[in-house]
Amino acid sequence: MGRSNARIARDLRISQDTVRKWRGRFADRGLEGLGDLPRSGRPRQISAEVRAAVVALACQLPAATGVPLAHWTGPELAAELAAQNLASSPVSASSVLRILAEHPVKPWQYQSWIYPRDPDFEARAKVIVDLYQRLYQGEPLGAGDRIVSFDAKPQINARRRLHPTLPAGRPVRYEHEYRRQGSLALLAGLDVRTGQVFASTPVTTGVKPFMDLAGQVMARPEYQDAPRVFVIADNGSDHRGQAAVSRLARAHPNAIMIHTPRHASWLNQVPVNRPSARRHARVS
Repeated sequence: MGRSNARIARDLRISQDTVRKWRGRFADRGLEGLGDLPRSGRPRQISAEVRAAVVALACQLPAATGVPLAHWTGPELAAELAAQNLASSPVSASSVLRILAEHPVKPWQYQSWIYPRDPDFEARAKVIVDLYQRLYQGEPLGAGDRIVSFDAKPQINARRRLHPTLPAGRPVRYEHEYRRQGSLALLAGLDVRTGQVFASTPVTTGVKPFMDLAGQVMARPEYQDAPRVFVIADNGSDHRGQAAVSRLARAHPNAIMIHTPRHASWLNQVPVNRPSARRHARVS
């Protein structure tokens, strides 16, 4: 109390007109004056109860209501509202989407997750995180030590469209039908410090393609002559377990393979095997 409109506006970072309006409403009507006034336009046709039912239904999995869907859509939610008699009058799909946007609830979007199951997750992850900070077993890496991340993506389908792609009028348009041109695998290695990428595209993944790419990298002078080359890899079948560690060390004595914890390939900096990576190659 006792503060000027200018002082309040400055403290709250609002305009003096706003302060003057709300102080006037409070002076005229007390606390009731701070409530919303009746708004112009058509009143809402969908009650608060129906709106709550829309949100509640969208927050359930379709299987919980016996609907054979993986994810809700606006039309399916509207149909289920009608099937369960949750609204006295039909609610359109567009109204359903507007109601959900107010919260916001988006049941048609989804994210996946996985629980780390490696009992030594913390210790194994720390080795990799330390390497990214140029530490190994508590000691700084030498100037000549290198770190290379390897990963693979199998079965990338090569497709050829039956008709040429049309240039942009509004969106660029691709012919829907295509002809399969076989498949390839993508193997990639990333030098964590320099960002240089090494890659090969064999017909399939396996021990030999992995060792071939590792050999191409290790044959370069900066890796061949390095005191140590730390090779970070996940637990794929072509480089899994102690057998892979020993196999790489026999072929390249200065190479030290470090495996990510199980279900933690995201610690590897090479992204070719991520769910968001492209699964198809387009043949021009």
